[in-house]
Amino acid sequence: MAETTAGPTGAAPGAGAGAPRPASAGSPPLQTPQGSTTIADAVVSKVAGIAAREVPGVHSMGGGASRALGNVTQAIGVGGDRRTQGVTVEVGEREAAIDISLVIEYGESIPQVSSEVRENVIRRIQGICGLTVTEVNITVNDLHFPGDDQPQE
Repeated sequence: MAETTAGPTGAAPGAGAGAPRPASAGSPPLQTPQGSTTIADAVVSKVAGIAAREVPGVHSMGGGASRALGNVTQAIGVGGDRRTQGVTVEVGEREAAIDISLVIEYGESIPQVSSEVRENVIRRIQGICGLTVTEVNITVNDLHFPGDDQPQE
């Protein structure tokens, strides 16, 4: 993934209003003499969940029971945010620790996919939230096989 250089407004050159900004080591601090910025756990969970799903080889997030319950609650319209499914976070003033549960595509290297997920989650949380990520613990709960999504006859 290519890094872009931020323009004077902080947006990447040619980027639209909704385009993500590149990770920046020079992000403003969350605690300043003028006030503080608090980032909710749910925000960090969403960023981590989206970042994990961006990695090729990740089929879905969460364990079997979590995914089944998520499918039922989504079907009846009372489901929570699927972007946070399989993600647990602990967020402090300047740091975050992340636990992620994954289902990986069969045939993919579990260590390689896990490493790429960990790197992408750290990069996204540091770039978007300005938090230092102390750890990203990954549990691979299942493998997805081709044809698993086909209805049984």
